Formats: sequence, C-alpha cells, structure tokens
Amino acid sequence: MEQRVKNKISVVCRITLLIFSVGMFSFSHATGTKAQPNIVILVADDWGFSDVGAFGSEIATPNIDNLAKQGLKFSNFHVAASCSPTRAMLLTGVDNHRNGMGNMPETMPFEHQGKPGYKGTLNDDAVTLATMLKDNGYHTYITGKWHLGKEPGELPPQRGFERSFIQADSGSDNWENRPYIFLYDKAYWFEQGKPATLPEDYYSSKFIVDKAIDYIATDKKNGKPFFAYLGFQANHIPVQAPRSFIDKYQGVYKDGWTALRTARRNRAAEMGLIPKDTEMVTMASTANWDTLSPEQKKYDARRMEVYAAMAEAMDYHVGRFVEHLKQTGEFDNTVFVFLSDNGAEPTDPYKILSVKLWLYMNYTNDFDRLGDKGAYDAIGPSWASAAASPLSTYKFFAGEGGLRTPLIISGVPNMKKDQISSTFAHVTDIVPTLLDIAGIKPHDDHYQGKTVEPMVGNSMLPLLQGKSMRVHSADQAIGYELSGNAALFKGDYKLLKNLGPVGDSQWHLYNIANDPGEVHDLQQGMPQLFQSMKNDYDNYARANHVLPMPAGYNYITQGQLYAVHHVLIPKLKASLPKILFGLFVLISGLFLIRRRKRNTTIPKKS
Repeated sequence: MEQRVKNKISVVCRITLLIFSVGMFSFSHATGTKAQPNIVILVADDWGFSDVGAFGSEIATPNIDNLAKQGLKFSNFHVAASCSPTRAMLLTGVDNHRNGMGNMPETMPFEHQGKPGYKGTLNDDAVTLATMLKDNGYHTYITGKWHLGKEPGELPPQRGFERSFIQADSGSDNWENRPYIFLYDKAYWFEQGKPATLPEDYYSSKFIVDKAIDYIATDKKNGKPFFAYLGFQANHIPVQAPRSFIDKYQGVYKDGWTALRTARRNRAAEMGLIPKDTEMVTMASTANWDTLSPEQKKYDARRMEVYAAMAEAMDYHVGRFVEHLKQTGEFDNTVFVFLSDNGAEPTDPYKILSVKLWLYMNYTNDFDRLGDKGAYDAIGPSWASAAASPLSTYKFFAGEGGLRTPLIISGVPNMKKDQISSTFAHVTDIVPTLLDIAGIKPHDDHYQGKTVEPMVGNSMLPLLQGKSMRVHSADQAIGYELSGNAALFKGDYKLLKNLGPVGDSQWHLYNIANDPGEVHDLQQGMPQLFQSMKNDYDNYARANHVLPMPAGYNYITQGQLYAVHHVLIPKLKASLPKILFGLFVLISGLFLIRRRKRNTTIPKKS
C-alpha cells in the first residue's frame, strides 16, 4: 500500500514537473528568457570578398577569424552592390524593391523618386527583425551606420530598436563629427532618435563597440536576451585608422595590386573557398603597376596600408566586444553573424573634379598624414579589384565582386564548426534564419493584424546544423537589380548585366560555382538556359516593380546632382536674404560713392 502511494506521488510529481517545464518553455518564448540566444550582427562596410583573414587576406583579423573557426563560413553568399539596399534586406528579409530601397536616395534618378518601391528609405510595409525580436521579449540595440532614413519617423526607435546611437547617412568622418563628402551639409548622428554629439576621443570602430557594450550592460540584470546590430564604418571612405595599426603594414603592399590579387586568389583556393583553377578577369580600370613611378608606387602602397589598418582596427574592437561577452557570461549563449554590406569601394574621389575641389578645402591627402584626423584616403579601383579577389567588378556593380561578400555565422546550437559552405545564400535568408534559431515563427504577409510585405528568404538553420546541403533549391530563381545593374541566380548559374563604364549593358551567363571570376560566358553554348533565365528575370522585374534606368544614367553624376538639390540649393536659399542684403548695401554704397564723386567734380558757380 505504501509503495502504491509512493508510485502515485511519483507520477503526480512527474506530470507536475512536465507541465511546469512546458509552461516555462512557453513563458520563455513569450517573455524572452535565456532559453533564447542573444543575437549579434556585425556589419562591415565595403569589405571585399578576400578582406578577411579567414577568406584569404593578409590583413590581420584574428577575432573575426576565431568566429569562423567556431562557426561556418559561406563562400557563395550574396548581398546588394551598395549599402542601403543590403541593410534594408538584412533587417527585413524583404526584396529591396519591396521594402522601399529600390535605390539609395543619393543615386536614385529623379524619374524614380516616389514611385512604388523607390522611397529611398525603409517603408512601413516591411517589418524589421528588431521589431519581431522585441515583440518576443528581446532587448534590441543598434550602434553605428543606419542609412535607412533620417526623418523622425524613419529612425531606429520607430523600427523596433529600444536603444540606438546611429549615423544616418552613407558615412561620415571616422575621427570627427563632420560629413565625409559634400552630399551632406553635416554628419547626422542620432541617439534614441534625437540629434547627438560625439565624444572628444571618438574613433568610429571604438565608439560603435563602446556604445553597444554600454547598452548591453545597462539591461543585463533583467536576464532577457538581446539583439545587437553593430554597423561599422570601416572600411567606408574616408579610409582612416590609428597610427599604431598603420605602422604594422609598412612595405606589405610594395609589389602592387596585381600581385596582391593573385596571392589572395591562391590562398582562397588553398582554403577551399573557391575552385583551385579559378580564373580572373583584369578590369579595364586596373592600372599597370609596373608603369607607375617610384613615387606613385610608394603613395598608392601607403593608401592600401591605411585600408588594411582600418580593417584590423575594426577587428580589434570586435575582439573587445567578444571579450566583454565572455567576461559577463554571455558569449556561449550568443549567435554571431558577420558580413560586409557590399564589395570593395572603387571610387577615387580625387578623380572627380567637384569632389576634388571640396576635398582640397576640407582635408589633406599628404603622404605623411594619410589615415590621420583631417586626412582623406581611398583605395581606388585597382586596389578594390584586389580586395574583391578573385571576383570580377566591385561595389555598385552586379558582378560577383560587388555582390559576393564574406559571411560567417557562429554560436548556433548543434551547428557545424570550422567548415565552409559553398551553396548559394542570400542576404534575405538572414532574418528567417535568426527567427528560426530564436524559435519565433516568421510572418507571411500579415503582422499584428496589418498587411505587410512577405519575407522571401529561406532559413539556413538546417544547413547550419548539417541537416541539409542547400538553402535554395536548384530550380529556385532569385532576382536582383540596383541602378540598372542586374542579376538572376538559379542553382549554380548566374545571369548578369552591368551598365557602363564597367559593363556593356548586355546579358551574360556564368556558372559561378566553377567560374566565380565570371570569365567564361555560357550563353552561346546554353541558349535554352540563357533564355529561360532571362524570362525568370523579366518575371522578377515585373513582380517587384523594377523601373528601367533613364538613358545616360551614371551613379556618380547622379550623386553630384543629389548634392546640388539637397545641399547647395538649400544653402543658397537659406543665404538668399543675406546675399540680397549684401547686394543692396553694395549697390547703395556704389551709388553714394558715384554721387559724391559727381558732386566733387561739378564746378561751383561763381
């Protein structure tokens, strides 16, 4: 009898424990307890495919490399070819033409402005990852670059972020609170949606990490998981770095960009990131290093030294962030996502007359000052091609060098570690993946009773945990367009069109699995696939309201027109009363002088 009672009590206890456990599981997902992992997204700016040590670079990035050793490297991951469209897709899982970022405001033709999908800021029909995580019990933080709108209703507090300190435009100076180019009248920094100032010891990568650490520490006691988005300015123009990092790279780039591009290609092949027989296209914009004078070689090598230093400085501060999580016991429960927003930046501002004049009035480019406060540096197209090695083209264009960037994911429970995935993946896959990891059901086309844009990406969690070899099926078509440069991905194949000056405005077909350098055009040998993929692209363009580019469009020219309309004309209008008053005073003065002279020259009557 006594044994029966004990057994009944045991059964009751087990049932009670089970009910309690289920209840706690449900509670954890509703309120965000430590049953869910922390999530950290680290966004590098303008890093080429091979700018990370773990992807074949000579640049020292040990902290990012350690994340790769503890996680999975993606060698066939694709983003948009410039920052805002990538960031909009990264935070929503929605195609850029559907989330308002059909083009960046700085490069959007006037004919497109205000058309559906071409708002130039993140629209209200796309739900952000921050909103979904916050609604499921997460703390949500963002520090650094935003570039998705700077009007009051467009800032992070309205897009799901509890705490935020952001730079609202495409970039700014890394040492001071000032704009980096005449596209902007000032550097727009906001904290919690309100205009903010920077500390005296400001350096972009350091500050972005400092604020993220502060935010996490502030809320640590309540035990809720956090989502932290760190948008670094490294290595966006202007390329600037602390002298202690620059000095490490003295002499590293003395052999030039072609030698660097080849060395990186070889290391990437040895690592298994690309096929060993990968060929490369030499861009028409790549200068012949051997024809440069010794002075030119020395100067150009220094520019790349500063670039490498800026990347290493960012990695150093990533290390500080990781160490903070380790010291506070958060690291083992944190999922990391590292990526670059697009390929390396090819623009040399000193080659654009209007920008050059502005730079001469605001910065120095003296050899001994490069990287310092008040100095301006950019690597230009030749080094950018090396940064994207072994890929073709770079930022702004739809070649692999513009779209394929490093992706590292670590910290996922039961994931594969220190391995490489060569399957195609896309930036719109990030949000579904992180929601899956957090145990949150993704929305379809409704969220909290409102019709919204559906997410188009797929979860990578099965791949991360070794349960699948692909993210997308071989027959799934994924389209892309930005500023008239376009692509369509399907299995191992890519349909590609680039406008000038890089491309010929014609479609080409490549197998990017065995030819990531896009050397061998397959359209003649595979006409049926070529036509089929063109049809797929037309369907994508129609479904997403992609607009044709105006004749003669050039993104650099459009940027200059943006500056005229958004900076120069407003300044002239604001100054008009002063100008008119000055003219009035000048004319009045001239009139009085002339009258006085006339009075002194008229002879008096006797």
